[in-house]
Amino acid sequence: MITSPHNPKLKLIHALAGRSRERRENGAFLAEGVRLVEDALAAGWPFRFALAAETPGGRAAKLIARLEANGVDVERVQNDILAGAGETETSQGVLAVLELPSALASPEARFPVFAAPNASIPAFVVLFDQIRDPGNLGTLIRAAAAAGAHEILLPPETADAFAPKTVRAGMGAHFRLPILSRAWGKIRTRLNGLTVYLAETEQAAPCWQADFRRPLALIIGGEADGASAEARALTSQNVVIPMPGGVESLNAAMAGTVLMFEVVRQREERHP
Repeated sequence: MITSPHNPKLKLIHALAGRSRERRENGAFLAEGVRLVEDALAAGWPFRFALAAETPGGRAAKLIARLEANGVDVERVQNDILAGAGETETSQGVLAVLELPSALASPEARFPVFAAPNASIPAFVVLFDQIRDPGNLGTLIRAAAAAGAHEILLPPETADAFAPKTVRAGMGAHFRLPILSRAWGKIRTRLNGLTVYLAETEQAAPCWQADFRRPLALIIGGEADGASAEARALTSQNVVIPMPGGVESLNAAMAGTVLMFEVVRQREERHP
């Protein structure tokens, strides 16, 4: 039983909740709450350890028993101390420290590599460029997983995908597909052979007219500055979401979700 806020495990949790540099140096990130920890366990994600309230109830108690049955190091924490360790206002009685994908021997090996251009399911890669709000990025990651994207690429100047707020907004999507932070040179190589579409706000073809049935990468730029010059240099075609209501633009997470599900619509229409 942990009864001191100065316990090394609690100090690590506070560090991981802070700057991305701490997460990179420790090779770990946080999953807080029953739903996220359940999803990590179901995905077979590598755990460092989990902390549990001394008197967990209901679903949390069942989850803790499953964690222990699966060999996860679970340590009980005094209730008030655990409540102060997490990022959420109301503790659900469980949080976990998980291995960061970059700390694994082969992060891509956890997931199938995205389909080659001649595969039965065309490649579907999404690139989130200069998305700086963690909540928006988490929502986009969740939408990408729901839309069946094969891979997410994150270039420099994009928010940390494994920040606590991003992970919470992703609602388990982080455990469903590879999320790779890469420099632009490696991104260019990764996208070789794909048609690259860039979401724009004007002076572009309507997204309904684009051919999203082919192997593709879809770039969603940030709300403040749009896509970077590096992203534009990779682009094959610009697309826009028609907005007859006269609204200037959509939130990046909303626009990205619309476009990703237009990919789904076109591909379902071709292969009902």
